[in-house]
Amino acid sequence: MARQKGILKYSGNLGGISHYKMKGLPGDFARVANGPSKDQIEKDPAFQRTRENNKEFGGSAKAAKSLRVGLSSVIKNFSDPQVAGRLTKIFKAINLEGSGNRGERPIDLYGNWPLLEDFEFHKGISFTSVFNAPYSITETVARDESTLDIPAFNPMDLIDYPAGATHFRILNGIAVVSNYQYDTNSKEYEVVEPALDQLSDVSYSAYLPLNAAIASTTSIVATLPSSPTLNTNVSVVNVVGIEFYQQVGANYYLFASGNAMKVGKIF
Repeated sequence: MARQKGILKYSGNLGGISHYKMKGLPGDFARVANGPSKDQIEKDPAFQRTRENNKEFGGSAKAAKSLRVGLSSVIKNFSDPQVAGRLTKIFKAINLEGSGNRGERPIDLYGNWPLLEDFEFHKGISFTSVFNAPYSITETVARDESTLDIPAFNPMDLIDYPAGATHFRILNGIAVVSNYQYDTNSKEYEVVEPALDQLSDVSYSAYLPLNAAIASTTSIVATLPSSPTLNTNVSVVNVVGIEFYQQVGANYYLFASGNAMKVGKIF
């Protein structure tokens, strides 16, 4: 049923046209509301492929959410409104690389790291375009710790910072993402390693001035809690990011825009 929202604006179904809004996008959208019923999708043999796709899409959304939850302490500062959908699309691509029956193919990130590498959390702000200084990421053999090293550099030459910013911080974050597999009992995708999935840590540099050269190497270490034993059912997603601040007296105020974060490495 349509719901009136003003003189002309409404949402819902009216006259066979479905009106709706999309998160992060301005304006109102409409489409013809003549699709199959829920009962048809669930039972009609003609929609077998749709049911298979829906199951795999649901599993891909779970895997994508796992990464977002692992990075929940920082992701809001860096992401656009479509980040959940963009991540789900990548995990669906990972799902398509799996073998087995349609609708039950595994979501194996461990075997498909290149599909997620270099992912930008804000589609309009590339970390590489904002931060041009060289850096390296080194993980431990146990994969439970990561060190981000940035050699001495001049921020004025290698950082594209927003007007009014006086300082910046670099972050190094790691989050464990488990593979997911279809469970024939629950008829849903389930996490393979629930005790390891979403373990994470995020560490920051000091507040660094934008108008002065950084004279020595900046090292930022992120360490997973409790020294977990990781296996090939899980991947460690290592993100790098930059935040901008304005110093006022002794306080540093985070900018709402201009911050950037990407997947720097997966191991």
